[in-house]
Amino acid sequence: MACTVLIVDDHPSFRASARIVLESEGFDVVGEAEDGASAISQCCRLRPEVVLLDVQLPDTDGFHVCAQLMGYGEGCPKVILTSSRDSSDFGPLVHTSGARGFVPKAELSGERMQELL
Repeated sequence: MACTVLIVDDHPSFRASARIVLESEGFDVVGEAEDGASAISQCCRLRPEVVLLDVQLPDTDGFHVCAQLMGYGEGCPKVILTSSRDSSDFGPLVHTSGARGFVPKAELSGERMQELL
């Protein structure tokens, strides 16, 4: 059974590219969200196993969204953070966020996702 994924990013072109990459590598993309509020809503509605979450969103940041999702306890999805910036730009926030890890947008692949799951 394919792992279900919600893609959260404010750029439609990245969401479309990520969908193509992940679906071609066996993931089941069940939805997309363009900001933090819709990410939370979509997670509650779709219950994905994994959330690919952009760090920089128009209404909040991915670290805040990740913290909210971690508050769901056992039912929370696994979160993988992503950004066009390098993870070192965010200092310790990536490691203390509760996310499984970080994948730069330019290096997104199913293999990189699987390594973090």
